[in-house]
Amino acid sequence: MNSLELFNKAKEIIPGGVNSPVRAFKSVGLNPPFIQKGKGSKIYDVEGNEYIDYVCSWGPMVLGHLHPQVQKAVEDAVKDGLTFGAPTEREVEIAQLICDAVPSIEMVRLVSSGTEAVMSALRLAKGYTGRQYIVKFSGCYHGHTDSMLVKAGSGLLTAGIPDSNGVSSDTAGNTLIAEYNNIESVKILFEQFGEQIAAIIVEPIAGNMGVVNATREFLEYLREITTKNGSLLIFDEVISGFRASYGGAQALFGILPDLTTLGKIIGGGMPCGAYGGSKEIMSMIAPVGSVYQAGTLSGNPISTAAGIATLKVLKQDEKIYQRISQKADVLVDAYRTAAKKYGVDVVINQAGSVFTVFFTNHSVVDYQSALTSDTKLFAMYFKEMLSQGIYLAPSQFEAVFVSDALSEQDIQKTIDAIDQSFRVIAQ
Repeated sequence: MNSLELFNKAKEIIPGGVNSPVRAFKSVGLNPPFIQKGKGSKIYDVEGNEYIDYVCSWGPMVLGHLHPQVQKAVEDAVKDGLTFGAPTEREVEIAQLICDAVPSIEMVRLVSSGTEAVMSALRLAKGYTGRQYIVKFSGCYHGHTDSMLVKAGSGLLTAGIPDSNGVSSDTAGNTLIAEYNNIESVKILFEQFGEQIAAIIVEPIAGNMGVVNATREFLEYLREITTKNGSLLIFDEVISGFRASYGGAQALFGILPDLTTLGKIIGGGMPCGAYGGSKEIMSMIAPVGSVYQAGTLSGNPISTAAGIATLKVLKQDEKIYQRISQKADVLVDAYRTAAKKYGVDVVINQAGSVFTVFFTNHSVVDYQSALTSDTKLFAMYFKEMLSQGIYLAPSQFEAVFVSDALSEQDIQKTIDAIDQSFRVIAQ
């Protein structure tokens, strides 16, 4: 079957025809191509069409698809068995790699996804502090756990209201909403609820309202206010962990959270996540402590094999982060050149090898400014890029991910596609 036939069939047996909403391509008015395989910087759909991949499975394929060392590690692991629900040596090895790499992590617990990592870290924060409120920021996505599916109420002092049916108001009511990069909004919440706030959770580099960089002043204030009030600071590094640098965004900023959530890259593209922090806090988790969390597939031997191989490549290749950032720099320059050439308003936010092209003339520093983007213009641009073999995230509010597998030829083809796409949308 071709992609359209598969999509029509899928819609009969899978809600919306997809297993994650954004894959439906609804925001760009297209039907999704169904992907059959990937290799290096490319992915191929069931019709055999080739695309340069800038989604990279939403970030983790930093080495590209089927990197030889990762592929071999997975193939070797499969020979030993798929899952045991029991401890394995690989769990210890990847845990050590994570603890050695991420500055704030002394002890880590493996899970199966970023959502699970966040859910567990929030429960741990509440158990450790004995408090119930969590502060999150408008526009920051932390997975689909109930307490994180909330949006801002009518004012800064208003607790969150459910952003999804099926989430009870009681659950959502324990989540307080502040504005990203806005110190005053956090200050007001702590003045009102300070002694009841268990933790602040924040993406140090936001990636789900498009890429938005936190200011140093903002992150330093979050560290200061949580320490002063006996609350925990949680960095959600599901996207930035091992992508922004080998030690994550916290290593770049030099600001250490109490807990860190990880995902994406630590499984080398396989289902995997983790949360970690100091031994004191992590010792609250069962079976040592009273905060319960478990998972049959946590530390799965195939995921850990892929993760170990990926982290070792990232650790051993000292120039990889410089290379992928420079590749992103070239692409960002091409976007700015095309925008100026054709008179298209864009703002580009970049964090190393990750960036977002916002179709707006306003600086994008938070969720509200991200919403000034022209989503119709983005959809036109997306269609043009896809038609030229450039596979981007089908949403204005996602990121472009650059992999190390991207070649000079890939970059030049992408630059040509950018110029052509901006020429078309400017007409």
